[in-house]
Amino acid sequence: MANIKSSEKSARQSLKRHARNASVITSIKSRQKKLRATLAGGDAKAAKEQLDALNSALDKAAKRGIVHRNVANRRKSRLAKALAGAKAAK
Repeated sequence: MANIKSSEKSARQSLKRHARNASVITSIKSRQKKLRATLAGGDAKAAKEQLDALNSALDKAAKRGIVHRNVANRRKSRLAKALAGAKAAK
């Protein structure tokens, strides 16, 4: 544990940030799993709505520095490509 008062505060803040960031990352992963399940089920309309919500969440996380912007863009691209492939397969 830190000995300096400012270091103690910094440690507390770091724990709070870590918990908040972890919850955002977890929700993004959950949304990705739901989207993949919807794509596997073949419901393109619901998948499009889920993709829009996921894209928004990824953009917000990237803007706040929770995930790197290239990671967010890569995930958005791959999922959009999967959705397009699912629509084409119909």
